[in-house]
Amino acid sequence: MELERLRRPFEGLEPAAPPPPTAKQAAVAAVVRSGPAGAEVMLIRRAEREGDPWSGHMAFPGGHIEPGETPLAAAMRETEEEVGLSLAQHGALLGPLPPAHAQARARRVDMAIYPFVFEAPGPLPALRPNHEVAEVHWAPLAPMFAGDNHTLLRYEHGEFPGWDIGGGVVWGLTYRMLGSLFALVEPGWRPRAS
Repeated sequence: MELERLRRPFEGLEPAAPPPPTAKQAAVAAVVRSGPAGAEVMLIRRAEREGDPWSGHMAFPGGHIEPGETPLAAAMRETEEEVGLSLAQHGALLGPLPPAHAQARARRVDMAIYPFVFEAPGPLPALRPNHEVAEVHWAPLAPMFAGDNHTLLRYEHGEFPGWDIGGGVVWGLTYRMLGSLFALVEPGWRPRAS
């Protein structure tokens, strides 16, 4: 999968309907770049932290929206804080993905998440993960899009579809948001079952 194929669907894209209103809101950045095997996306493995419902998960950089801050500004700020990448200097906004709604009664989570896709053209500065990030991965998109690395994750609340990227499993909200990106690239796209 090449970057041009990712850029096209964002041209003239209408904003998606907002998610249900929630007390908490967050924003994330799906940063894509050209890699040796085509387009790849930046994923972080979150640090293990007590009380964090996403502790240790594979995710996009991002976090809570501060009062008075736009979702786009929050995604950019959080990316710089978490991995040391200034999207204002080293990124080009392609556009938003449909907002996601995280809801889990067992974990007391009710949150709207606003994802934005950025292209990182050219060479990037060295990334500097902060204390919230255990690792940064650049994962090729083509195997996920084709379903070549599709898997099932056995988790405390059941089995969930995901992609094995070699450094962890992308599942849950990040899996859904990447699925939204793939459905923009190819309308009617569906993940391949394991």
